[in-house]
Amino acid sequence: MSMPTIYTTLVDFCPSPSTIDYAMSETETIVVSLGGSLIVPDNIDTNFLSALKELIETETTNGRRFILIAGGGKTARRYADAAAAVAPLENEDLDWLGIHATRLNAHLVRTIFRHLAHYEVISNPDDILDVPDTAKLIIASGYRPGSSTDLRAIQIAEHVGAKKVINLSNIEYVYTADPKTDPSAEKIEDITWAEFRTLIPDEWDPGLNSPFDPVAAKAAEAKNIEVACISGESLDSLKNYLEGNQFTGTRIHN
Repeated sequence: MSMPTIYTTLVDFCPSPSTIDYAMSETETIVVSLGGSLIVPDNIDTNFLSALKELIETETTNGRRFILIAGGGKTARRYADAAAAVAPLENEDLDWLGIHATRLNAHLVRTIFRHLAHYEVISNPDDILDVPDTAKLIIASGYRPGSSTDLRAIQIAEHVGAKKVINLSNIEYVYTADPKTDPSAEKIEDITWAEFRTLIPDEWDPGLNSPFDPVAAKAAEAKNIEVACISGESLDSLKNYLEGNQFTGTRIHN
């Protein structure tokens, strides 16, 4: 029997008290799970990368420190589809193809930040501990099968003492169902981890359609890490969240 899946979509934002949170400190390390759907929605999105570059350069000049963990995007899907068309695949095969896609995307992101980013892309989350505190920007990728880069973002956040992770993707809200097919679907602006985890599968699957990896969700709940699901298609929401202003998105917390 298939497990229930949360669906997401883009809708107009109506501010509510649940979207207001305190500003992130200008010296706080900001961990971002950077969705591959933003980097490679179909072809590589240079407009998005340019906007991201401008935002990160401005924010680091103002004293902030960022860690970006890149996802696989359409690159991962294309390799998986091509391999599956030729031979039967195990989930581990699909995971490894996705992991290497995240590494390619991570190197792309590090390259456009060559003057600013730490010289090495981090794959093993433990290696973040070896990066100097003076590094204003660190780029990371996938590591091992069994989860998405969402889990690596949570693990890295724990290592650096960050209590918030931003899940930047191509959606604005988490929904209780697919609003395209279910008129009763409701957007979620604020939800606890316990509530969120009842709406997603218990286990990771390489083809899973979920706004946040269930393995990562368990880890975030255990470590008391907040996740904000925000669309990267307009980076104004990200800036608002950083400043503690009303933002378009879903806040998940204990």
